[in-house]
Amino acid sequence: MGLFDNFFGKKEERIQIFAPVEGKLVPLSEVSDPTFAEEILGQGAAVIPTSNQFFSPVDGTLTTVFPTGHAVALTSSTGVEVLLHVGLDTVKLNGKHFTVHVEEGQQVKKGDLLLEADLEQIKAEGFDIITPVIICNTEEFSEIGMARGSKVTVEDAILNIIKRKE
Repeated sequence: MGLFDNFFGKKEERIQIFAPVEGKLVPLSEVSDPTFAEEILGQGAAVIPTSNQFFSPVDGTLTTVFPTGHAVALTSSTGVEVLLHVGLDTVKLNGKHFTVHVEEGQQVKKGDLLLEADLEQIKAEGFDIITPVIICNTEEFSEIGMARGSKVTVEDAILNIIKRKE
């Protein structure tokens, strides 16, 4: 906190995005799909999951629940648009091995169960289970940084975002 922050008011908001699943945190550059690795959809991080349960990484609203269950999009109460994409090319499974527990438009809290995925079956069918967590409205923030460390639980922040206030 700077000397004049209290006098002039805070100039930035710090936002945290939490891990949606237990696992190993890795940078997007380690995702084998260039759409994610090259940050075409936005900045973020990825988790190699060790659990079949995926939880909301923020308080907010579900804006999209893909019918195949492989991905959800949320808008946080702080305005961050988050895409959670379980595995690569898993849309091709057409919902097989996924159980969705939420619906579009639903309000969720951080830690609410969103979906379950049978990771062993998904891997057995030849799919990579790495799970990108993308900030789709990256351009609205002055900084998006990945947390340090590798092993994460749903209690751990994986992305730290700074939003400048006008």
